[in-house]
Amino acid sequence: MDFELQYTDKNSDARAGIITTDHGQIRTPIFMPVGTLGSVKAVHIPELRKEVNAQIILGNTYHLYLRPGLQVLEQAGGLHKFNGWDRPILTDSGGFQVFSLSDNRKLTEEGAHFRSHIDGSKHLFTPENVMDIQRTIGADIIMAFDECPPGDSDFRYAKKSLELTERWLDRCFKRFNETECKYGYRQTLFPIVQGCTYPELRRRAAMNIAEKGADGNAIGGLAVGEPTEKMYEMIEVVNEILPKDKPRYLMGVGTPANILEGIERGVDMFDCVMPTRNGRNGMLFTKYGIMNMKNKKWANDFTPLQEDGPSEVDRIYTKAYLRHLFVANEILAMQIASIHNLAFYVWLTQEARKHIIEGDFKTWKEEMVKRVTTRL
Repeated sequence: MDFELQYTDKNSDARAGIITTDHGQIRTPIFMPVGTLGSVKAVHIPELRKEVNAQIILGNTYHLYLRPGLQVLEQAGGLHKFNGWDRPILTDSGGFQVFSLSDNRKLTEEGAHFRSHIDGSKHLFTPENVMDIQRTIGADIIMAFDECPPGDSDFRYAKKSLELTERWLDRCFKRFNETECKYGYRQTLFPIVQGCTYPELRRRAAMNIAEKGADGNAIGGLAVGEPTEKMYEMIEVVNEILPKDKPRYLMGVGTPANILEGIERGVDMFDCVMPTRNGRNGMLFTKYGIMNMKNKKWANDFTPLQEDGPSEVDRIYTKAYLRHLFVANEILAMQIASIHNLAFYVWLTQEARKHIIEGDFKTWKEEMVKRVTTRL
């Protein structure tokens, strides 16, 4: 993977660049739709390409390992061949999912012992086999295996957790460097900065990771219960240390405002389930504010969802029609809302890129944050 840093904003740490993988280029800053099980929920691959304009999507190691399983993925020739997506893919290592299974897992030096949420079967994730699993899935960008501690962890636990994550990281790099991709294209490994909400731990983690010389770096363990301002503080602490000539990926964040604040602080890559999850429940994000499509106020509103929106669904479907679909529990409602929200998120990051290049990002961002947090 290659990264070219093209522009840096004069009034903030916002940046614009291009990541080049063997499956295509990614213009940063970028939002990456989440395809946990190898599919972005309710959205076809052609719609991801044309309507959403996605440049890269995510898959999840934990879920894909359990279903459909590595044998199926390897026989298919990797996830790209399996789901028909021919652009870049990033896989989350499964660390967050194991964290979320706190009642069904046990952490040891060896790795994470856990029970499947599907059938209760026992499994073990180690730094080594997580590298092997992601090699088999075939993502362009794979993530190191880490522990994601709760946002309210005390210092003692957070320090112990970070020390374990750092030892695991050394094992991830060793295994990654000993193995090759199975499908004939390059893969790259991103380490993950942890350290909870403690600046000294975050600095330690960032310095350790900066020394690894990876092609890109991730910031994890945020948006897991800590105050929003503390999240922004941790991003600033980490990005003072992480190499400026490598892309920075903020994992699992967040609202449109979170993304704009992250871009201002030097983050290049984002992912979050909010566009699809909230969309399936009737919430639409727009550049004019947030709409709850189940509200009666839209029942007789025959204007387009967003006449100047980035996707065709914005112009074809009216607010009244989409509300009708939600009230009637019609599946199409979830599909329309998901496409709309994903297209908006991708548009937002690409519009930020445009304003970084044009030199007026700071002014645009401050106005946009006000708009995207308004309830319509």
